[in-house]
Amino acid sequence: MAGALFALTGVMAGAFGAHGLRHVVSPRSLEVFQTGVTYQMYHALALLAVATLSGLGLARRWLTAAAGFFVAGILLFSGSLYGLVLLELKALGPVTPIGGLCFMIGWICLVIAAVKRHPESEHRADSTER
Repeated sequence: MAGALFALTGVMAGAFGAHGLRHVVSPRSLEVFQTGVTYQMYHALALLAVATLSGLGLARRWLTAAAGFFVAGILLFSGSLYGLVLLELKALGPVTPIGGLCFMIGWICLVIAAVKRHPESEHRADSTER
């Protein structure tokens, strides 16, 4: 659900930026806003992938952690960029790298989830190959 909602709002934000902000903010601010949209969309898709992977025997604890960090990253990274552009809140500048760090940790968690497969899922894969 979170992935779909973030994808929906990412499309809405992208349309708003392209049509509503083009003549209102500077080209640089529009670029910053678009960066927020881009990363929101990438990680909305990552959330959908995590949901799909949860049925493939990957370590759920790590998938859940990955999803949590992706959500935090979207809120902190993209949210801070939106706030910088729309509200001109310069205080949000230091928040952006924290969101980026959340994205990176989320991807690390996804790697760990892939490495730490449930033993029973490997057993199921072996038995279906026979």
